[in-house]
Amino acid sequence: MLARPRFLRHVPTLAFATTLALLLAACSTGASPTAAPPPAGLANQPLAATLPPRASLTFMAGFKPQANLPFVAAYIAQEKGYFAAENLDVTIRHAQSGEHLKLLLANEIDVSTADAGSILKRRSDPAAPIKAIALFGQKGQNAYLALQKSGIKTVKDWEGKTFGYKTSVPPEYLAMVKAAGADRSKIKEVRVGFDVRILTEGQVDLLAVFKSNEPNLVEKLGFPVTVFDPESVGVPTLGLSYIVTDKALAEKREPLQRFVRATLRGMAFAKANEEAALDIVMKYAPQEDREHQRFMLRQELRDAEGPVAAANGLGAMSDAQWKALYDELLAYQALPQPFDYRTAYDATLVQAAYTGNRLKTPP
Repeated sequence: MLARPRFLRHVPTLAFATTLALLLAACSTGASPTAAPPPAGLANQPLAATLPPRASLTFMAGFKPQANLPFVAAYIAQEKGYFAAENLDVTIRHAQSGEHLKLLLANEIDVSTADAGSILKRRSDPAAPIKAIALFGQKGQNAYLALQKSGIKTVKDWEGKTFGYKTSVPPEYLAMVKAAGADRSKIKEVRVGFDVRILTEGQVDLLAVFKSNEPNLVEKLGFPVTVFDPESVGVPTLGLSYIVTDKALAEKREPLQRFVRATLRGMAFAKANEEAALDIVMKYAPQEDREHQRFMLRQELRDAEGPVAAANGLGAMSDAQWKALYDELLAYQALPQPFDYRTAYDATLVQAAYTGNRLKTPP
C-alpha cells in the first residue's frame, strides 16, 4: 500500500487548503493522487458496479518459499492487493514433500505449479486429469552445466565425458545430443541425485541442473560455469505453469479467471520492480539469501519472455508450443502412452485476462 501524505506543522494556510482540496477531490472520485498505473498489457476498464461473488481459493506452490516466478506472482498479488481487488480470498501454501499434486487431485487445494513436461506425462495417465492454465516458463527449467576449467564448450565436447543426471535421463539431453550430432555411446551417463558438489568435486564432467537455481549455487562455491540450454540447439522446452484439475476448472472457472488475472499483474509488477518484488519474496522466504533469490527471479523472468509472450502477453501459451514438446517427449519415450496433448492446457483464462478485465488495479 502507498503511504499516506505527511504534512509539516507550519504549512501556509493557503497551500494547506489547496492541498486538502485536491486530496478531497481525489477521494471523491475513488482515485489516489499517487496511484500506480496498472501493469502494461492488462486491460483496465472501470470498476463494475457490483463485484463478482467473493470466493476463496488455496494456492500451493510446488516447493519451498523462493523466487520461482509462479510463486512470486502469487506473493505479489497477495501483498499488493490484487487478489483483494478481484474479491478473492487466497490462501498461499507450500509443498513440503512433493504432496501438491496429490492434494490437487484430492480437491484439497485449487491451484498448484508444475513443469510443462511433467504435466504432459501426468496427463497421459488417465488418473491425473490436470491442466495448465498459465505458462510462466516460455523456456524450460532444465539445463546442463560444466565447469569452465573443463574446456567443454559445445555439446559435441560431451563425448568422452561423464554426465550426471538427477533421477532419469532427461529427454532434452537426448534431443540435444542428437541435434548436435554427438555420439551418445561415447558419453558415460550416471545417476547422481541433487547435490551440485558432485560436479565441483570432479565426479562428473557435466551435470543436469535447474538453470534458475543451481548454476548460481556452483558459482557461489567459487567455480565459474558454462551453461548449455536446450533452446540453444533448437530443442523445444517449456517451463513452470499453474495447474488445476478438470473438475476445478469446470466448477470454479470464474474465480480461477480472477486468480490468473491477479497473478499476471503480479508477474508484471515483478518485471518492472525488482527490488520491491524481492522485498516481498524475502517476507515469504526470510531464511533465503537475497542475492540468490535475485538470480532466480532474473532467470525466470528471462525465461518468461518469448515470441508467444511478446505477441499475446506474459503467461500466454500456444498450441504449437505444446505440440512441439509433446512430439519431443513422445519421440524419446518420455510419455507412458500417446494421448490428445490439447487436453493438457487451457489458454483461454490468460487470453481473457488481457481482453476482458473489468476490475481496477489497486495502488
